[in-house]
Amino acid sequence: MSEKVITRKIKYCDKCGEPLEMLFTNGPVLGMDRHPRMCECMRIKNFQETMERRERERKEKISRNRSICFADNKMYEWNFKNDDRSVPAMVHARNYVDKFKLMLEDNIGYLFWGGVGTGKSYMAACIANALLDKEYTVKMTNFTTIINDLFCCEDKNEYIDALVKYDLLIIDDLGAERGTEYAVENVFNVIDRRYRSGKPLIITTNLHLSMLTNEQSLDKKRIYDRILELCIPVCVNGASKRTATAKEKMKEMQEIAKSYQKGGDAIE
Repeated sequence: MSEKVITRKIKYCDKCGEPLEMLFTNGPVLGMDRHPRMCECMRIKNFQETMERRERERKEKISRNRSICFADNKMYEWNFKNDDRSVPAMVHARNYVDKFKLMLEDNIGYLFWGGVGTGKSYMAACIANALLDKEYTVKMTNFTTIINDLFCCEDKNEYIDALVKYDLLIIDDLGAERGTEYAVENVFNVIDRRYRSGKPLIITTNLHLSMLTNEQSLDKKRIYDRILELCIPVCVNGASKRTATAKEKMKEMQEIAKSYQKGGDAIE
């Protein structure tokens, strides 16, 4: 007498109508005649959750890299979206980001030079923020910070190696650091290691380009020669943005003072 096999009906999704389980084709396995399966609803939900998790992880990674890139949180807002388009040279910054894959492959950087307050640092930070949004690694710092860090650092090579690993290294305000023998030596070490790494470098400086091309000091000349080989010079000129901002604040304060005077009050 053959054993009677009782087979339960397969469950179906109430929403999409697809089966929620499938029968084993070669008979029961470990006492089970079926296995669960994902219906269309479950597949869509799973895909959406996966995409949301990946996007969340991407944003967390970008946020983490941005905090590493900048020492000053206000630079988080220095981006192309907030650019007032008062600096004509900004077109070079936008083009650099658009073509960064080529810039990275060919080791091409920029030397933004010009007067004080003309927007050089802002341009460099715009590039940094745009590339961070594209998940590249960027570090924006200055030689004063680097030299101070190296002075307190036990393993100077490890510190410089960390700078070399970024997809893009931005050194802000070249020439503002002290001109001691120790400082010049470490500036050269950083530039030279970056030079040999084959990765791009962006420099900003208030120094006139002629000061870099006509430097007579051998120690500084070898630094500037490497910078000029790595970086395309771009003149960033115009009125000082800092002076304009200061004038706007002064005008605002004068208007506030007038309003107090009209009301019979005075600023103490």
